[in-house]
Amino acid sequence: MGKIDDTDMRILAELIKNSSLSVPKLSKKIDVNASVVYSRIKRLLKRRLIKRFTVMVNEELLGYLVTAIIGLNMDAKLRDSILEELLRFDEVRGISEVTGRFDLIVEVKARSLDELHDTISGKIGRINGVTHTETFIEMKKKEKEPHYTLPK
Repeated sequence: MGKIDDTDMRILAELIKNSSLSVPKLSKKIDVNASVVYSRIKRLLKRRLIKRFTVMVNEELLGYLVTAIIGLNMDAKLRDSILEELLRFDEVRGISEVTGRFDLIVEVKARSLDELHDTISGKIGRINGVTHTETFIEMKKKEKEPHYTLPK
């Protein structure tokens, strides 16, 4: 992938905090010339170390007050169709194939417990090949920005 140095890491750290930071402001923050910062960002994008710049929506302000993590077991022969069906639901935020007692972990957002119930019972539970679900309702969540270090 090529050399990643301290300047690249400082750029990444600042962009993780705020991806809308302009190049001039970013260059002042890390005390590196703006043209250097611009070329470094282009290089990080080209190397796919930066996948994309995006927005994090405050879903609570849109009324999505309930987050649930659903452990799901399925008929492995129907894996692809189950994944496709899950991805069609607006409530589904992410799917992870995992090891352990579940085959999939599905993150779901809902506006209420009733809406969550409808999503699990009326949608997810009715997918052909879903054999079992177990739901964990998120009560509080602490998030932190990742901190990366250079490999030694």
